[in-house]
Amino acid sequence: MGFITDDQETYYTGGDFGGYRYISLHDLVNNFMFSYVGEGKIISRANRRDVVFHVKRAMQEFSYDVSRVEKIQEVDVPNTLSIPMPQDYINYVSISYVDKSGVEHPISKGRITSAPSQAIAQDSEGNYTFDDQGNLSISTPETISRFNSIDSTISDISQIGDDYFYNYRFEGGPSLGSGGRYGSEPELLSRNGMFVIDEANGKINFSSNLANTTITIKYISDGLGTDQEMKVHKFAEEAIYKSVAYSILSGMANVQEYIINRFRRERRAAMRTAKLRLYDIKASDMINIMRNKSKQIKH
Repeated sequence: MGFITDDQETYYTGGDFGGYRYISLHDLVNNFMFSYVGEGKIISRANRRDVVFHVKRAMQEFSYDVSRVEKIQEVDVPNTLSIPMPQDYINYVSISYVDKSGVEHPISKGRITSAPSQAIAQDSEGNYTFDDQGNLSISTPETISRFNSIDSTISDISQIGDDYFYNYRFEGGPSLGSGGRYGSEPELLSRNGMFVIDEANGKINFSSNLANTTITIKYISDGLGTDQEMKVHKFAEEAIYKSVAYSILSGMANVQEYIINRFRRERRAAMRTAKLRLYDIKASDMINIMRNKSKQIKH
């Protein structure tokens, strides 16, 4: 039987599980300064603050394209049907509501409407009104209020209007009550509700059937939210170094073009390798997915 060292005990009692997979911003900067900067090396001299800037910039780009730092936030939708974006939100991956069994159901993005950032106040004749300083008067947008009032379930969403839902009743044929949905938009025939993102005000709005429900927001972060979050997976470590070296050399004077081109190619190759390493597809997962191919579909 082996003995547990102090480091192992600290790991199993500290709660930072899985942290060994990552390398911190501090270590990335130190390793780069040691390996790439100095007399007789490719970069003879570099300011540490410049290196920190380029490392952070590379971490941002990798969060968007390579490592895809995805976070999951669980919140309850209030009666106002509006929640703020997460602090480090860049873009959403998916938004779902959680049922009583803990199973997620994807919510569709409401492409049939939008969230106006402002509404222009008008008089009874439709003319724009202005305040004492000559600026346009702003009122509360009505579009999002009407959207929030939609009970977007499969039984009620068809009542929005014939512009999107054509429910024909043929004489002697099926009626709406028995499931007739002729000419409807399939993407909107969902019980899961809809959401609209208000980019200007940094909010996410939901249809009324999602009030007081628990939802999960899967979103992309830039990886620079806190000091603890500023770390990179070790599979992408070499790509970070190549990216920083290329950025510094391309911004320096009197650097020969073939050196810059060399690091541009090495950076591209290292990023491609990191993508392949981080592309987490297991053979067992593919087997389970392909089992669906054996289902018989009736037409």
